Amino acid sequence: MATNTEYMLQAESVIKQYRQSESVITAVNRANIKIEKGEFVAIIGSSGSGKSTFLHICAGLDRANAGRIIVDDTEITKMGADQLGRFRGENMGFIYQRHNLIPQFTALENILLPTVMCNKPDMSYQESLRELVEHLGLSERLHHLPSELSGGQCQRVAIARALINNPQILFADEPTGNLDRTNADEVLKLLLKIRETRGQTLLMVTHDLAIAEMADRIFRMDNGILTLDRDYKGGNKRTIDSY
Repeated sequence: MATNTEYMLQAESVIKQYRQSESVITAVNRANIKIEKGEFVAIIGSSGSGKSTFLHICAGLDRANAGRIIVDDTEITKMGADQLGRFRGENMGFIYQRHNLIPQFTALENILLPTVMCNKPDMSYQESLRELVEHLGLSERLHHLPSELSGGQCQRVAIARALINNPQILFADEPTGNLDRTNADEVLKLLLKIRETRGQTLLMVTHDLAIAEMADRIFRMDNGILTLDRDYKGGNKRTIDSY
C-alpha cells in the first residue's frame, strides 16, 4: 500500500496485550505516531509504561495484536518472519540497553555480523566501516574481545554494528542506560554526530530527560498511552558539543 513517503515511520492504532492469569494487560493502547525522515524522536516514561514494547513493535522485533507499522512506504505488520528479517537487516538498525555482543567474537567480527546475515556479498562495507571506526574511536580495539573492552567501548561497538548497513532508521532502547554519566554523554555525543553525518531517522526510548531534550520531539508513554509532549518546543539550545 502506497503511503506518504515524507514519513520514515508511521504507527497506526497499535495495540499490544498480554494475558496474565485471568487478566489481560494492555501494554500499548492504540498508539499513533508519525516520524519524518531524518527526525530524532524520543519516548520517555516510567518503567513498565510500555515504551520499550512499542519501540520493539515499531522495529519489527515484536508483533502487535492490532494496528499497522509502516516504514518508509512499506507496511511491515503483515510480513512473514523471513521477509521481515531481510527488511530489518537492510533498512533498520537497533541499539539495546545491554550491548548484546557475542563474547567469542572480536569487536570487528561483532560489527560486521549484520553484513553476513543480510546476505549481500556484492555490497562493500569498507567505507562505512572506516567512517564508523574513526567516529567511534575504535581503531585500536577492533581485534579485542568484549571482555577486554570497557562498558562504553562495548556500546560503541554495538552502535557501529547497528549502523554498518547504513540503515534508514535507527531504533535505540535506553542506549546509555547501563553507562555512567561520563560514558553515557560521550556515547550519545558520538551517536548524534554520526546520525547528523548520515541523516538517519532516530527513535529512542530513554528515562533520561537530559538525553530526551536533544530530540526534535518528545513523546510520553503512560500506561500504554502515547502522547506528544506539547510543552516541549524541540531543538534544545545545547549543542552536541556542549556535553
